[in-house]
Amino acid sequence: MADYLNDMALFVEVVRANSFRRAAEALGMPNSTLSRRISLLEESIGLRLLHRTTRKIELTEAGQLYYERSKRIVEEARIAHEELGEMVAQPTGVLRMSLPVDFATTYLAPLLPEFADRYLGISFDMDLTPRNVDLVGEPFDLAIRMGAPEGTGLITRVVARVSARLYASPGYLEANGEPGHPGDLESHQCLSMSTLPSWTLNSGQEKFSVKVASKYRSNSVAMIRKLATLNMGIAFLPERIVADELAAGNLRQVLPRWIGDPLPVYAVTETRLLPAKTQRFIEFLREKLRDAA
Repeated sequence: MADYLNDMALFVEVVRANSFRRAAEALGMPNSTLSRRISLLEESIGLRLLHRTTRKIELTEAGQLYYERSKRIVEEARIAHEELGEMVAQPTGVLRMSLPVDFATTYLAPLLPEFADRYLGISFDMDLTPRNVDLVGEPFDLAIRMGAPEGTGLITRVVARVSARLYASPGYLEANGEPGHPGDLESHQCLSMSTLPSWTLNSGQEKFSVKVASKYRSNSVAMIRKLATLNMGIAFLPERIVADELAAGNLRQVLPRWIGDPLPVYAVTETRLLPAKTQRFIEFLREKLRDAA
């Protein structure tokens, strides 16, 4: 079928140019190749489409009918191709995303106005949840996940890397003392994410991993941050997540020389073959979050 369509387009070009030579020049292919392709097209149809003479070409009755039908098909294909090209350049549609709440509000929300101005035809449907949505069975274009996502057969692309630091409230540190080394964290209340039972910290060439213990575990960054401001323990979070609490004096950094390993942030999709709206959004996140902290 693909060969028929290609040869149909060649046939239309020959008729429009009224010459194999001029059509071949316009198409950028050898005259002999073009002539052979039209001959093969005639053989496949079983009818002669053109009368060839040394000076000109003429359509047969069958050729006239075939040309009238073919030129409409070729023109429709050209318009479809151009429209799809415009769709890629200026994608439209609803972009349905699943995102962690705190990533969405802290990292993504400030970027959305710029993306929306750049791509006016895209609207957004955002489901803010920590759960791993089913990208096959649920109507999402992509999911954003911190750390390696669960599930097999999914396509992951790193859009950012964020590093956590240690924070606690002045009240907690006054009551419990301030750790001088990551090893001291074992004797403190450490407010940990359910998915992160140990913390790995780096200081120059030195690396230390500590298994943290606490009365409080949560899958919510917002909950961890709030408990830390309420003097309940030491939190291990990216600086941007706690920026407001630091500015207000409700939290302060602990062990400032130590920083966590960069944690990848993934854009997760069901397939590599993505609509333009999804491609542009992933590219935008990579561009804007390259230096995220």
